[in-house]
Amino acid sequence: MAAHLIDGKAFSQTLRERIAISVAQLKDEHGVTPGLAVVLVGEDPASQIYVRNKARQTVETGMRSFEHKLDATVGEAELLGLIARLNDDPAVHGILVQLPLPGHISEKAVIASIAPSKDVDGFHPENVGRVANGEGGIVPCTPSGSMLLIRYALGDVAGLHAVVVGRSNIVGKPMAQLLLANHCTVTIAHSRTRELAALTRTADILVAAVGRPEMIRGDWIKPGACVIDVGINRVRRADGSGDRVVGDVAFDEAYSVAGHLTPVPGGVGPMTIACLLANTYQAACRIHGVPVSAAF
Repeated sequence: MAAHLIDGKAFSQTLRERIAISVAQLKDEHGVTPGLAVVLVGEDPASQIYVRNKARQTVETGMRSFEHKLDATVGEAELLGLIARLNDDPAVHGILVQLPLPGHISEKAVIASIAPSKDVDGFHPENVGRVANGEGGIVPCTPSGSMLLIRYALGDVAGLHAVVVGRSNIVGKPMAQLLLANHCTVTIAHSRTRELAALTRTADILVAAVGRPEMIRGDWIKPGACVIDVGINRVRRADGSGDRVVGDVAFDEAYSVAGHLTPVPGGVGPMTIACLLANTYQAACRIHGVPVSAAF
Protein backbone atom coordinates (compact mmCIF):
# COMPACT_ATOMS: atom_id res chain seq x y z
CA MET A 1 0.00 0.00 0.00
CA ALA A 2 1.23 3.49 -0.81
CA ALA A 3 0.03 6.55 1.03
CA HIS A 4 -1.98 9.29 -0.63
CA LEU A 5 0.23 12.37 -0.48
CA ILE A 6 -1.49 15.48 0.85
CA ASP A 7 -0.36 18.34 -1.37
CA GLY A 8 -0.12 21.31 0.97
CA LYS A 9 1.38 23.49 -1.75
CA ALA A 10 -1.64 23.07 -4.02
CA PHE A 11 -4.13 23.38 -1.15
CA SER A 12 -2.46 26.57 0.08
CA GLN A 13 -2.58 28.08 -3.40
CA THR A 14 -6.33 27.49 -3.53
CA LEU A 15 -6.71 28.98 -0.06
CA ARG A 16 -4.73 32.09 -1.01
CA GLU A 17 -6.91 32.55 -4.09
CA ARG A 18 -10.02 32.47 -1.90
CA ILE A 19 -8.42 34.94 0.51
CA ALA A 20 -7.62 37.30 -2.38
CA ILE A 21 -11.27 37.24 -3.47
CA SER A 22 -12.41 38.01 0.08
CA VAL A 23 -9.85 40.82 0.42
CA ALA A 24 -11.01 42.40 -2.83
CA GLN A 25 -14.61 42.23 -1.60
CA LEU A 26 -13.61 43.83 1.71
CA LYS A 27 -11.94 46.68 -0.17
CA ASP A 28 -14.81 47.23 -2.60
CA GLU A 29 -17.68 47.04 -0.12
CA HIS A 30 -16.09 48.52 3.03
CA GLY A 31 -12.99 50.41 1.92
CA VAL A 32 -10.76 48.30 4.15
CA THR A 33 -7.39 46.95 3.03
CA PRO A 34 -5.94 44.43 5.51
CA GLY A 35 -2.40 45.23 6.61
CA LEU A 36 0.19 42.83 8.02
CA ALA A 37 3.25 44.10 9.88
CA VAL A 38 6.16 41.68 10.27
CA VAL A 39 9.00 42.46 12.67
CA LEU A 40 12.35 40.74 12.15
CA VAL A 41 15.09 41.08 14.77
CA GLY A 42 18.55 40.08 13.62
CA GLU A 43 19.83 38.59 10.38
CA ASP A 44 19.09 34.87 10.59
CA PRO A 45 19.12 33.71 6.93
CA ALA A 46 16.22 31.26 7.33
CA SER A 47 14.08 33.91 9.02
CA GLN A 48 14.92 36.44 6.32
CA ILE A 49 13.75 34.06 3.60
CA TYR A 50 10.58 33.25 5.53
CA VAL A 51 9.78 36.93 6.09
CA ARG A 52 10.41 37.69 2.43
CA ASN A 53 7.97 34.95 1.39
CA LYS A 54 5.36 36.27 3.80
CA ALA A 55 5.69 39.79 2.41
CA ARG A 56 5.41 38.61 -1.20
CA GLN A 57 2.32 36.49 -0.57
CA THR A 58 0.72 39.26 1.50
CA VAL A 59 0.96 41.66 -1.45
CA GLU A 60 -0.18 38.99 -3.91
CA THR A 61 -3.45 38.58 -2.00
CA GLY A 62 -4.11 42.32 -2.15
CA MET A 63 -3.07 43.20 1.40
CA ARG A 64 -0.57 45.77 2.61
CA SER A 65 2.78 44.53 3.88
CA PHE A 66 4.80 46.45 6.46
CA GLU A 67 8.29 45.16 7.23
CA HIS A 68 10.34 46.28 10.22
CA LYS A 69 13.91 44.96 10.36
CA LEU A 70 15.80 45.61 13.58
CA ASP A 71 19.40 44.95 14.55
CA ALA A 72 20.04 41.92 16.77
CA THR A 73 21.32 44.26 19.47
CA VAL A 74 18.05 46.21 19.70
CA GLY A 75 16.85 46.69 23.26
CA GLU A 76 13.66 45.11 24.53
CA ALA A 77 12.18 48.54 25.35
CA GLU A 78 12.71 49.73 21.77
CA LEU A 79 11.05 46.61 20.37
CA LEU A 80 8.10 46.98 22.74
CA GLY A 81 7.82 50.62 21.69
CA LEU A 82 7.57 49.60 18.03
CA ILE A 83 4.85 47.06 18.86
CA ALA A 84 2.92 49.74 20.78
CA ARG A 85 3.00 51.97 17.71
CA LEU A 86 1.81 49.12 15.50
CA ASN A 87 -1.00 48.39 17.97
CA ASP A 88 -2.18 51.99 17.52
CA ASP A 89 -1.73 52.10 13.72
CA PRO A 90 -5.15 51.81 12.00
CA ALA A 91 -3.50 50.58 8.78
CA VAL A 92 -2.12 47.53 10.60
CA HIS A 93 -4.53 44.68 11.36
CA GLY A 94 -2.02 41.93 12.02
CA ILE A 95 1.31 41.97 13.86
CA LEU A 96 3.82 39.14 13.66
CA VAL A 97 7.16 39.18 15.46
CA GLN A 98 9.42 36.57 13.90
CA LEU A 99 10.68 34.06 16.46
CA PRO A 100 13.11 33.18 17.91
CA LEU A 101 14.30 36.45 19.39
CA PRO A 102 17.80 37.21 20.74
CA GLY A 103 18.38 35.94 24.26
CA HIS A 104 18.32 39.36 25.89
CA ILE A 105 14.68 39.91 24.82
CA SER A 106 11.80 38.19 26.60
CA GLU A 107 9.61 36.42 24.02
CA LYS A 108 6.85 36.19 26.62
CA ALA A 109 6.87 39.96 27.17
CA VAL A 110 6.87 40.65 23.43
CA ILE A 111 3.98 38.29 22.72
CA ALA A 112 1.96 39.72 25.61
CA SER A 113 2.50 43.27 24.29
CA ILE A 114 0.75 42.59 20.97
CA ALA A 115 -2.91 43.61 20.93
CA PRO A 116 -4.93 40.35 21.00
CA SER A 117 -7.07 41.60 18.10
CA LYS A 118 -3.90 41.94 15.96
CA ASP A 119 -2.12 38.81 17.22
CA VAL A 120 -2.30 36.90 13.92
CA ASP A 121 0.17 34.29 15.20
CA GLY A 122 -2.37 33.34 17.88
CA PHE A 123 0.25 33.29 20.64
CA HIS A 124 -1.17 35.95 23.00
CA PRO A 125 -2.47 34.42 26.27
CA GLU A 126 -5.95 35.79 25.58
CA ASN A 127 -6.15 34.03 22.23
CA VAL A 128 -4.67 30.85 23.69
CA GLY A 129 -7.39 30.85 26.35
CA ARG A 130 -10.18 31.60 23.90
CA VAL A 131 -9.11 28.76 21.60
CA ALA A 132 -8.88 26.37 24.56
CA ASN A 133 -12.38 27.39 25.68
CA GLY A 134 -13.82 27.19 22.17
CA GLU A 135 -14.58 30.92 22.18
CA GLY A 136 -13.23 31.81 18.76
CA GLY A 137 -9.76 33.16 19.47
CA ILE A 138 -7.17 33.55 16.71
CA VAL A 139 -5.77 30.08 16.02
CA PRO A 140 -1.99 29.59 15.53
CA CYS A 141 -1.21 29.19 11.84
CA THR A 142 0.56 25.83 11.70
CA PRO A 143 -2.08 23.90 13.71
CA SER A 144 -4.82 25.66 11.73
CA GLY A 145 -3.24 24.62 8.43
CA SER A 146 -2.68 21.08 9.68
CA MET A 147 -6.33 20.79 10.69
CA LEU A 148 -7.45 21.97 7.25
CA LEU A 149 -5.30 19.26 5.64
CA ILE A 150 -6.68 16.60 7.98
CA ARG A 151 -10.26 17.57 7.16
CA TYR A 152 -9.39 17.67 3.45
CA ALA A 153 -7.96 14.14 3.61
CA LEU A 154 -10.49 12.49 5.92
CA GLY A 155 -13.65 14.60 5.99
CA ASP A 156 -15.50 13.95 9.24
CA VAL A 157 -12.97 12.98 11.93
CA ALA A 158 -15.39 12.62 14.85
CA GLY A 159 -14.50 9.68 17.09
CA LEU A 160 -11.08 9.03 15.58
CA HIS A 161 -8.07 8.64 17.86
CA ALA A 162 -5.50 11.37 17.28
CA VAL A 163 -2.02 11.31 18.75
CA VAL A 164 -0.02 14.54 18.77
CA VAL A 165 3.70 13.99 19.32
CA GLY A 166 4.92 17.34 20.64
CA ARG A 167 3.72 19.62 23.40
CA SER A 168 4.88 23.09 22.35
CA ASN A 169 2.68 26.14 22.86
CA ILE A 170 3.05 26.95 19.17
CA VAL A 171 2.00 23.61 17.64
CA GLY A 172 1.40 20.65 19.94
CA LYS A 173 -1.02 22.10 22.48
CA PRO A 174 -3.19 24.14 20.06
CA MET A 175 -3.20 21.19 17.63
CA ALA A 176 -4.70 19.03 20.35
CA GLN A 177 -7.33 21.70 21.06
CA LEU A 178 -8.37 21.81 17.39
CA LEU A 179 -8.64 18.03 17.20
CA LEU A 180 -10.76 18.02 20.35
CA ALA A 181 -12.99 20.71 18.83
CA ASN A 182 -13.47 18.37 15.86
CA HIS A 183 -14.60 15.59 18.26
CA CYS A 184 -11.47 13.43 18.09
CA THR A 185 -10.21 11.44 21.05
CA VAL A 186 -6.82 13.06 21.64
CA THR A 187 -3.58 11.94 23.25
CA ILE A 188 -0.64 14.31 23.63
CA ALA A 189 2.74 12.58 23.65
CA HIS A 190 6.32 13.79 23.53
CA SER A 191 9.93 12.64 23.42
CA ARG A 192 9.77 11.40 27.03
CA THR A 193 6.56 9.41 26.64
CA ARG A 194 7.09 5.80 27.67
CA GLU A 195 6.34 3.19 24.99
CA LEU A 196 5.89 5.99 22.47
CA ALA A 197 5.97 3.70 19.44
CA ALA A 198 3.21 1.50 20.89
CA LEU A 199 1.10 4.61 21.47
CA THR A 200 1.54 6.05 18.00
CA ARG A 201 0.51 2.71 16.47
CA THR A 202 -2.97 3.29 17.94
CA ALA A 203 -3.45 6.61 16.12
CA ASP A 204 -5.93 7.05 13.30
CA ILE A 205 -4.46 10.56 12.99
CA LEU A 206 -0.80 11.05 13.87
CA VAL A 207 0.63 14.58 14.09
CA ALA A 208 4.41 14.69 14.41
CA ALA A 209 5.63 17.99 15.86
CA VAL A 210 8.51 16.97 18.09
CA GLY A 211 11.40 18.60 16.22
CA ARG A 212 13.56 15.50 15.80
CA PRO A 213 14.60 14.41 12.30
CA GLU A 214 12.83 11.22 11.17
CA MET A 215 12.03 10.20 14.73
CA ILE A 216 8.72 8.57 13.75
CA ARG A 217 9.56 5.33 11.95
CA GLY A 218 7.34 3.39 9.58
CA ASP A 219 6.64 0.64 12.10
CA TRP A 220 5.38 3.27 14.56
CA ILE A 221 2.42 4.00 12.28
CA LYS A 222 -0.96 2.29 12.20
CA PRO A 223 -1.64 0.97 8.69
CA GLY A 224 -3.91 3.42 6.86
CA ALA A 225 -3.41 6.27 9.35
CA CYS A 226 -3.38 9.93 8.37
CA VAL A 227 0.10 11.25 9.18
CA ILE A 228 0.73 14.99 9.39
CA ASP A 229 4.45 15.82 9.55
CA VAL A 230 5.00 19.31 10.97
CA GLY A 231 8.76 18.93 11.37
CA ILE A 232 11.27 20.90 9.29
CA ASN A 233 14.81 19.75 10.02
CA ARG A 234 18.06 20.26 8.13
CA VAL A 235 20.37 17.25 8.15
CA ARG A 236 23.68 16.59 6.43
CA ARG A 237 23.54 14.43 3.31
CA ALA A 238 25.24 11.07 3.64
CA ASP A 239 27.75 11.95 0.91
CA GLY A 240 28.60 15.24 2.59
CA SER A 241 27.38 17.28 -0.40
CA GLY A 242 25.25 19.62 1.72
CA ASP A 243 22.07 19.68 3.74
CA ARG A 244 18.63 18.27 2.98
CA VAL A 245 15.29 19.05 4.60
CA VAL A 246 13.46 16.21 6.35
CA GLY A 247 10.47 16.03 8.64
CA ASP A 248 9.92 14.35 11.98
CA VAL A 249 8.67 11.26 10.12
CA ALA A 250 10.85 8.82 8.18
CA PHE A 251 9.09 9.55 4.91
CA ASP A 252 10.06 6.52 2.81
CA GLU A 253 9.08 4.12 5.59
CA ALA A 254 5.82 5.93 6.33
CA TYR A 255 4.86 6.10 2.66
CA SER A 256 4.36 2.35 2.50
CA VAL A 257 2.23 2.21 5.67
CA ALA A 258 0.14 5.37 6.03
CA GLY A 259 -3.13 6.04 4.28
CA HIS A 260 -2.49 9.79 3.93
CA LEU A 261 0.85 11.55 4.42
CA THR A 262 2.17 15.10 4.16
CA PRO A 263 5.57 15.43 2.46
CA VAL A 264 8.39 17.65 3.74
CA PRO A 265 8.78 20.08 2.12
CA GLY A 266 5.45 20.79 0.41
CA GLY A 267 3.04 19.66 3.11
CA VAL A 268 2.27 21.71 6.20
CA GLY A 269 4.82 24.46 5.50
CA PRO A 270 2.94 26.28 2.71
CA MET A 271 -0.26 26.13 4.78
CA THR A 272 1.32 28.12 7.61
CA ILE A 273 1.72 31.29 5.54
CA ALA A 274 -1.70 30.85 3.90
CA CYS A 275 -3.33 30.61 7.34
CA LEU A 276 -1.40 33.69 8.48
CA LEU A 277 -3.00 35.60 5.60
CA ALA A 278 -6.42 34.20 6.51
CA ASN A 279 -5.91 35.32 10.11
CA THR A 280 -4.94 38.81 8.94
CA TYR A 281 -8.03 39.11 6.74
CA GLN A 282 -10.27 37.89 9.57
CA ALA A 283 -8.61 40.28 12.05
CA ALA A 284 -9.29 43.20 9.69
CA CYS A 285 -12.95 42.17 9.45
CA ARG A 286 -13.36 41.92 13.22
CA ILE A 287 -11.59 45.22 13.90
CA HIS A 288 -13.93 47.00 11.46
CA GLY A 289 -17.06 45.11 12.49
CA VAL A 290 -17.44 43.37 9.12
CA PRO A 291 -18.78 39.79 8.88
CA VAL A 292 -16.02 37.33 8.07
CA SER A 293 -16.36 35.55 4.72
CA ALA A 294 -17.29 31.86 5.05
CA ALA A 295 -14.97 31.00 2.14
CA PHE A 296 -12.42 29.50 4.53
